[in-house]
Amino acid sequence: VVPGETALAFYKAKNPTDKPIIGISTYNVVPFEAGQYFNKIQCFCFEEQRLNPQEEVDMPVFFYIDPEFVEDPKMAKVDLITLSYTFFEAKEGQQLPLPGYQ
Repeated sequence: VVPGETALAFYKAKNPTDKPIIGISTYNVVPFEAGQYFNKIQCFCFEEQRLNPQEEVDMPVFFYIDPEFVEDPKMAKVDLITLSYTFFEAKEGQQLPLPGYQ
């Protein structure tokens, strides 16, 4: 991905069980210092997703790397940024806090 240009990636999720699952995804950017330059325009994360038994879906994320990334001397040796997701089952009645808010 070229900093400043938008990109579209797809993450595959599969429910290998015989029951429907409602889950939520959270994301992580590595190296941590590069996270400030990673900008999601549209993402499936933090929204409940329902996966039926044995269902497999591609979930899109539309993003860009801020062009200031290339100007930051701390990023000079960073040539790989990894975006990963953790999908976990949402518990009925459980309220998740909004990111960045207490």
